[in-house]
Amino acid sequence: MLRSVVLAENILLKNGPKILGSTTSSWQPQKQQRRNLNVHEHISYTLLKDAGIQVPKFGVAKTKEEARKIAQDLATKDIVLKAQVLAGGRGKGHFKNGLKGGVKMVYSPEEAADIAGQMLGDYLITKQTGEKGRICNAVMVAERKFPRKEFYFAIMMERAFSGPVIIASSQGGVNIEEVAADTPDAILYEPIDISKGLSKEQAEKVAVKVGLGSQKEKTGQMLLKMYDLFCKKDALLIEINPYAEDAGETYFSLDAKFRFDDNAAFRQKELFALRDWSQEDEKEVAAAKFDLNYIALDGNIGCLVNGAGLAMATMDIITLHGGSPANFLDVGGGATAQAVKEAFKIITADPKVHAILVNIFGGIMRCDVIAEGIIAAAKELSLKMPIVCRLQGTNVDDAKVLIGNSGLKILPVNNLDEAARLAVKLSNIVSLAHDAKLDVNFEIPL
Repeated sequence: MLRSVVLAENILLKNGPKILGSTTSSWQPQKQQRRNLNVHEHISYTLLKDAGIQVPKFGVAKTKEEARKIAQDLATKDIVLKAQVLAGGRGKGHFKNGLKGGVKMVYSPEEAADIAGQMLGDYLITKQTGEKGRICNAVMVAERKFPRKEFYFAIMMERAFSGPVIIASSQGGVNIEEVAADTPDAILYEPIDISKGLSKEQAEKVAVKVGLGSQKEKTGQMLLKMYDLFCKKDALLIEINPYAEDAGETYFSLDAKFRFDDNAAFRQKELFALRDWSQEDEKEVAAAKFDLNYIALDGNIGCLVNGAGLAMATMDIITLHGGSPANFLDVGGGATAQAVKEAFKIITADPKVHAILVNIFGGIMRCDVIAEGIIAAAKELSLKMPIVCRLQGTNVDDAKVLIGNSGLKILPVNNLDEAARLAVKLSNIVSLAHDAKLDVNFEIPL
């Protein structure tokens, strides 16, 4: 299923927006990247249903017996099972046990129980999960609909429009990505003035443009409910794909995706309590507990940096010198020595890491606090890999004294270019030692 963020960005970059209304754009300061809450489809269904938007009858099963009972209660022979995994392309994915597809049609409670039993507890692999896949801990059991026509609707925050925008298409469904690539004119945009909100006239105009003129009032009301939900829940994205016409000209949301702003977690405590940590990288989950921004990569040089921009620059300069970063890790401006120590634990948990480059500019952050965390981590973890440490700014002299007196193999370097070159050189030496099955606890020539 298409993710609207990708759709909007690709179309805007390549073709420019096809705007139904008019809008003004203004410069906006760059914000620090945050992880935003994604929720399972059954939660999205519940939110839509509570907002008055029609969805098929459904239930959520965590055991095969629960799947059988829900299927019986639906009182229909046409049932769809959907693996509750936070990844796109579920229908075309496969489980490690060999079961094909994370979306399956079944025709009896017994078959529902059997297939759900194969899904639960296994890993679904899709084009978005990589080979590792993601665990399926729940299965949504829903009545099957037979759509005659499929549409696409989404409301999202989009910087290009300086606020929320409706994205709509008359060609919804699983091939919406191909529609966006091949016929971008089929994707419509209607910016919403955040100070005025979505008007009935705007909503009905979108309905007419996508070919729902005969249903413009009902469709307009659906869009107004979507926008109300979008605002009340501090959403960044509400996507319905497909919004489908069933027999008797009734319309249902057959699939949905929500994304919420982490900055609003204090207002949406009940919603954020639904976060499924099992769907996220274990190291990223550990980082989140200490307010660290961590993303795992494929290289062998661990990076510990403060500030997203500096982190990206550090990864770039490592690559420039022929190395490969193993992660993006931003400790932020208020990290404690304990947080730095935890950051080292997360970095060194990756077996591919053969050297660590610390690049800290002490503005708000104090360099001596960073040094204390590095020393504590090196001692507690008995680190054998080389640590190249480039510190500048507040209390940098105190930090250098701490590192010098630690007796550890922490290599202080003042120049970032030289620090990156050294980190790449040392990681290559350690990699060769690993390949030769040598002890890496040796004096490394600099």
